Amino acid sequence: MSTPSILILPGDGIGPEVMTEVRKVIDWFGRNGLPFEVSEDLVGGAAYDAHGTPLTDATMARAQAADAVLLGAVGGPAYDDLDFGVKPERGLLRLRKEMDLFANLRPAQCFDALADFSSLKREVVAGLDIVIVRELTSGIYFGEPRGIVVEGNERVGINTQRYTESEIARVARAAFELARKRSNKVCSMEKANVMESGILWREVVTRVHAEEYPDVELSHMYADAGAMQLCRWPKQFDVIVTDNLFGDLLSDAAAMLTGSLGMLPSASLGAPMANGRPKALYEPVHGSAPDIAGQGKANPIACILSFAMALRYSFDQGAQADRLEAAVERVLADGLRTADLLGPEGGSHVSTAAMGDAIVAALDATA
Repeated sequence: MSTPSILILPGDGIGPEVMTEVRKVIDWFGRNGLPFEVSEDLVGGAAYDAHGTPLTDATMARAQAADAVLLGAVGGPAYDDLDFGVKPERGLLRLRKEMDLFANLRPAQCFDALADFSSLKREVVAGLDIVIVRELTSGIYFGEPRGIVVEGNERVGINTQRYTESEIARVARAAFELARKRSNKVCSMEKANVMESGILWREVVTRVHAEEYPDVELSHMYADAGAMQLCRWPKQFDVIVTDNLFGDLLSDAAAMLTGSLGMLPSASLGAPMANGRPKALYEPVHGSAPDIAGQGKANPIACILSFAMALRYSFDQGAQADRLEAAVERVLADGLRTADLLGPEGGSHVSTAAMGDAIVAALDATA
């Protein structure tokens, strides 16, 4: 097979800094028998500054052709006054929509060395390893009609929650397939008690389970109860599948179980391409953090772990993904911290570049 291709879109703020450290890791794998064809382009504010649009048609075409896209972050206060259609975030939304990346995977993994950084007790979060599978291209964020209209003498805001059976079924399959590679357990979350879309969601997930994945343990939970249970005892879950809105809320809640947004990767996956690999976009959960951009304070681990997800889901290199995650865990266990990983008492920390170098050194120790 040809060398797999990766399109890197560093974006704005701390995006270029953390992506520089990912490039070190990618280069390490290239030197150790796993080469990639890597190219780079602009997205978000950087693309707007250069081209007047947050994502050019040419970059969109390159993303469609790549085996995987790695994105840093987009946005910043410099672009707050732009028209909505050309804000940096529209570039990311266009990538998700046109690549049809319907399944967003958000892991929440708590490394033992960071268990005390969570707002929950150590025994609640230590060893936590769950994944939320969020439907990403439908639901209330995309449903029609939408907008602000005038009714009588006041304005009314309208958003429509809309799901088809096929949209629910395909994200359910993504969750069941993922569960088969983990602990074989899926919890589906919705609001079937008050929403017709929730009733349909539960019916379709139940049918897909019965017809195609009877070997996987399936449970159902109302999304508000799920939020409570994530705070009460998150380790009861393995894979959670839910819609776009609830997935947005639940995954951000789960993010803080780990102690820092700087630790959390994500993957957005679509249908398989001709070569069998899924359309895929990988990005850290954190934003562009313009207040610390260029200062060497950013934590590159979330972006590096996003590349680990690419190894696992795009390139069928699960063992190498485990190797990279183990290198990150080893560095943290050795006490290295970026500024976001310091407790309230403070202490010494390493730079963005030093953290990337330490992870590469840890990989060297396994070679």
